[in-house]
Amino acid sequence: MLWSLLALRQFGQRTISTTSHSHFKNRVPEKQKLFQEDDGIPVYPEGWVADVPLYRATMILTVGGTAYAIYQLAMASFPKKQD
Repeated sequence: MLWSLLALRQFGQRTISTTSHSHFKNRVPEKQKLFQEDDGIPVYPEGWVADVPLYRATMILTVGGTAYAIYQLAMASFPKKQD
């Protein structure tokens, strides 16, 4: 039983460590050039297609969450009177 577990562990390590990722093109240098240009545009809209909707959604959720937290804090600070 122990030997089979050890063999399974070695197989798992060997399979994970020897997988090849060479079929993906390294696009990091392209992105670095895009984001390091001094063109006066803020960083967040540089990737337009996906970044702008994500940025706007994040801002809406952040502002909305902050407003809701402040509202809940105010409601907790002034409890309703018991009649």
